[in-house]
Amino acid sequence: MKLISSLTVAVALTLGGAAHAKCGGNFNTFVKGLKKEARANGFSKSDAITFFANVKADGKVLKLDRSQAVFRQNFSQFAGRVVSSNRLKVGASKRKQFNSAFRAAEANYGVPAPVLLAFWAMETDFGANQGGFNTLNALATLAHDCRRPELFRPQIFAAMGLWKKGTFSPTKSKGAWAGEIGMVQMLPEDVLNNGVDGDGDGHGDLVRSAPDAILTSAKVLQNHGWAKGQPWMVEVSVPSNLDWAKTGLGKPQKVSSWQKQGVKLRGKASSKYNASLLLPEGRKGPAFLVFDNFDVYFKWNKSLVNVTSAAYFATRLNGTARFNAGNPDAPLSGADMVKLQKKLKARGHDVGKVDGILGAKTRAAVQKEQKRVGLPADAWPTKALIGKL
Repeated sequence: MKLISSLTVAVALTLGGAAHAKCGGNFNTFVKGLKKEARANGFSKSDAITFFANVKADGKVLKLDRSQAVFRQNFSQFAGRVVSSNRLKVGASKRKQFNSAFRAAEANYGVPAPVLLAFWAMETDFGANQGGFNTLNALATLAHDCRRPELFRPQIFAAMGLWKKGTFSPTKSKGAWAGEIGMVQMLPEDVLNNGVDGDGDGHGDLVRSAPDAILTSAKVLQNHGWAKGQPWMVEVSVPSNLDWAKTGLGKPQKVSSWQKQGVKLRGKASSKYNASLLLPEGRKGPAFLVFDNFDVYFKWNKSLVNVTSAAYFATRLNGTARFNAGNPDAPLSGADMVKLQKKLKARGHDVGKVDGILGAKTRAAVQKEQKRVGLPADAWPTKALIGKL
């Protein structure tokens, strides 16, 4: 499985002219521009010639960048795929094998082992599947494409920095189609800026060193706001008479307040913390209280399905039971979701791109319309809602 983004915030470096990234046109001309910019960023002429000597565009990268069908799966489907019994078993083994690195990660950065293990498993199956795309070619292809050049162009020069440090090869380094590298699939900029030498060999090598990958991941998560000692997610059961309009991300209440409304915890969490009640498949499906640390997951990936699955995976690695799937209403087909988004847009809602994907904006619009037409406002779209719009 390859995710659209790494454990990074997708913010471009301001190296040289990267803030005004050039894109499109003839690819060879584009590469000449990269060489010129490399010189402006302090690399020698010979470095630029050597580094870009074999770079080429990769059409498969663009095809994958435009599909990403994984986002059309619901939480139960996706979590069922990624949280397997084998991964849980391997995760427990890896935790013992690299116990000292995990202990150091929590002591220095506040991030517990189950959270790091879940990322490691979801990204590369604990380092076994780091990707088969030439990283430089992938980055150059995405930088040449004019969708997000401000993100990918700076990554090329960060990769050059790693090359000069001896931990990257323009011809041999391979990773994900989106340019992420290593056991936890980070973009080169994050590796260059945050790489931690966890095994004491003098290098932050996220491709070959598990301790380096573990501590670097923890450092990045801390930088994104992870709070030591605080929860990220706990499964709950919900009463049938709850005010569903109060559910969803960005609507926090004290855990004690949720409990007074009939919400029951299936795990442990202090009543003093604020939490939002997340219903990834509506009021009849799984239910979770999610805390401030849950928000950090969105710095890794923007998909609610991916984020919820990663957070849930971490709870399983922490010893909790499988979630209660419930009996949610059937998810809409892609065609029905497009139909719904068009209807929501016609009513003045901002649903973003009409793409058949249940994103945050579509969920928010669904919840508002459910409340307006008298349906339970749990943000889970159904054919019943379509029929009332």
